[in-house]
Amino acid sequence: MKLLFLTDNFPPEVNAPATRTYEHCREWVKNGVDVTIITCAPNFPKGKVFEGYKNKLYQKEIVDGIKVIRVWTYISANKGFLKRILDYMSFMISSFLVGLFIKTDLIVATSPQFFTAISGRWLAFWKRKKWIMEVRDLWPESIKAVGAMNTNPAIRFFEFLEKKMYKNASKIVVVTNSFKKILVEKHNVPSSKIEVVKNGVNSDLFAPIEKNSGLLKRLRLENKIIIGYIGTHGMAHALDFILKCAQKIEDKQIHFLFLGDGAKKEELLQLKKELKLDNVTMLPSVSKKEVVDYISILDIALVNLKKSDTFKHVIPSKIFELCAMHKPILLGVEGETKKLIEDYMVGVTFEPENEEDFLEKTIVLKNNPVNKENFKNVIKDFDRKNLAKKMLMFIKD
Repeated sequence: MKLLFLTDNFPPEVNAPATRTYEHCREWVKNGVDVTIITCAPNFPKGKVFEGYKNKLYQKEIVDGIKVIRVWTYISANKGFLKRILDYMSFMISSFLVGLFIKTDLIVATSPQFFTAISGRWLAFWKRKKWIMEVRDLWPESIKAVGAMNTNPAIRFFEFLEKKMYKNASKIVVVTNSFKKILVEKHNVPSSKIEVVKNGVNSDLFAPIEKNSGLLKRLRLENKIIIGYIGTHGMAHALDFILKCAQKIEDKQIHFLFLGDGAKKEELLQLKKELKLDNVTMLPSVSKKEVVDYISILDIALVNLKKSDTFKHVIPSKIFELCAMHKPILLGVEGETKKLIEDYMVGVTFEPENEEDFLEKTIVLKNNPVNKENFKNVIKDFDRKNLAKKMLMFIKD
């Protein structure tokens, strides 16, 4: 089977969509599927093309048996609504034009931005092929959730397009049970058309290891209890709240480590300076393989989002990698993610943006280690290889 996959993100980018797509497609190739990916030059989240790549009209490479075609897009940093829309639309057009010349039996287009899905729908029409929409985020609902835009004619138009995509796709893959429920109840999508394939972990890369002593020494964090946030520093993550809480931490042994980049990074660095925080270290993003070393030195892993009903339906993918390395989770997310953490007993939860609750639960988790056996249950249930096979069976059927 020949499969064409459209995605705005792909390695060497290290965000969740890039990792999920790569790990799924790698497994599909091993199962005999001829996979071609159309993506753009790697640039997320800084909006700068990675070293070794150029923003060209067309460039091709082979990554672990996956045929990867990179097309030109309008590139900007992950901030500013208009620029982001231009970025998304340029990929929609470029991926569509290039996709017309690729032979395929099936088309998959993934969000979080559904302009990629529009390209998939167009290609399905012109090539007379079926297409699958992978919904990783409820867009444009998530735009409103982070305060980037209020309901207006543009948002209403995007919501109209959203419904059209759900109706037109042959099948839909979602990443949480909550997403499926919303599509069925709010958008009247038949339940039989939707499959839940949650995020998971590559247990070959993420596994329990000793703390990287060299890294601890270089960061001057020996003998510290390190609470680490690793990931995008964006509008959704409320990291300014965490910095303000860090100022209230009286335990001098506790130190916060932030690793990553994003739309809010510069503002957060300025806030750290204003608050005169000497118990916070902020570093730029690193490669996926290097991330393992940074996770190794954590005592507590922080996963945090803004307080919003929208985020009750998501499950941040970093949770699975952290659990695979046996790192207890300090969670500031409600809904389905909170239930997962509590059901598997791999951490404690606090109410998002509730300072008193955060400070209390930080101490609770510091003083009450998580049973290592609980992490093993997460790894078993969310193994990426098994999830990739589940998705392949659904889209091939």
